[in-house]
Amino acid sequence: MVAMDTARNASAAMAGLLPIMAAVFAGFLLIGLALPALPLHLHQGLGFGPFAVGLVTGSQFVASLLSRIGAGNYADARGGKRAVVVGLIAAALAGFIYLGSLALLDRPAASAAMLFVGRAVLGAAESFIITGGVAWGLALAGGQHSGKVIAWVGTAMFAALALGAPVGSALYTAGGFAAIAFATIVLPFATLLATLPMHGVGPAGATARQSWTSVAQAVWLPGVGAALSSLGYGAILSFAALLFSERGWHPVWLPFTAYAASLIAARLCFGQLPDRLGGARVAAIFVAVEGVGLLLIWSAPGPLVATLGAGLTGLGYSLVYPGLGAEAVSHLPSGSRGLAMGLYTVFLDVALGFGSPVLGLVAASAGLQFVFLAVAAAAVPALAIALLLRRKSSAVRRV
Repeated sequence: MVAMDTARNASAAMAGLLPIMAAVFAGFLLIGLALPALPLHLHQGLGFGPFAVGLVTGSQFVASLLSRIGAGNYADARGGKRAVVVGLIAAALAGFIYLGSLALLDRPAASAAMLFVGRAVLGAAESFIITGGVAWGLALAGGQHSGKVIAWVGTAMFAALALGAPVGSALYTAGGFAAIAFATIVLPFATLLATLPMHGVGPAGATARQSWTSVAQAVWLPGVGAALSSLGYGAILSFAALLFSERGWHPVWLPFTAYAASLIAARLCFGQLPDRLGGARVAAIFVAVEGVGLLLIWSAPGPLVATLGAGLTGLGYSLVYPGLGAEAVSHLPSGSRGLAMGLYTVFLDVALGFGSPVLGLVAASAGLQFVFLAVAAAAVPALAIALLLRRKSSAVRRV
């Protein structure tokens, strides 16, 4: 009877993740909408070159990085739901700034400056939405489901970014950048109206929170492992289509689609494995799968093998990030998990923000295919970290 009640409570808690996933999905769809449209608007509409485009679009990632810890602290102090609400309000504000930039089209520099600010506000909004969403889910489902929470909420984020690009392209074609601006205003408010009636979980209280340094000590090793394994995602995102194009393989979008489809399917079907088997053990198994996939892309004689490699890479990465994330929060009190996830996500930001340019240098000097060999090599220390964490977890359980 007790086991049945526990299972029923766990199912109810996990079902409660669905509306949180919907809120995260809507929030990240906003970011994806502008990904294809903003560079075109800056270049074609305002007449700026690649440097200005990179400056404006990059402001989002810098703002996300700088706001992670603040978002985590806010989620711990005020609750994950409130952090998501703040993020949605900030996202709508970014839409108003986008709209204001259109009133300055006759002054391109001023218009671009407003877009820079709007994109930075959206980056901070993203931090609050994802960090608050994970903290909210962890508080609702409990620490014993941390791996599944991270996997499922992360899947909503990934799916939204993937869908946002084609939807944003369609909106931009139909109504120009004004359509993107209006969507960035309307969608957060609609999501906010749906989110406010949802059940929130209050903060755990100051007595259950640990210091910043204690949380950082718990997070840094899983974070480094996650950063190394995330380089494969960055390689697929930035260089897979270029590799296909260089070799005359079609369609060029196939590797990313295979990667995304296998990642989403694996997280939805197997997202409970880190909680059942242990985050470090699952991460060790799946980072090895990721490495095999990357080696297949590097050595692929044709598009089918490369696509298979991309699918295996997505399958592998699918549970590395939540597995190591579960290890990062497993020994922390509930009142510090928001900060822990904020710090943990910083490692992903750094890996993608700084790793991709380094991989670009590898491509320029050795060729595109060697990018995938390099990130496969990075999976080796990630595997070592996962094994080390598994050994530490086993030692703690024995004590």
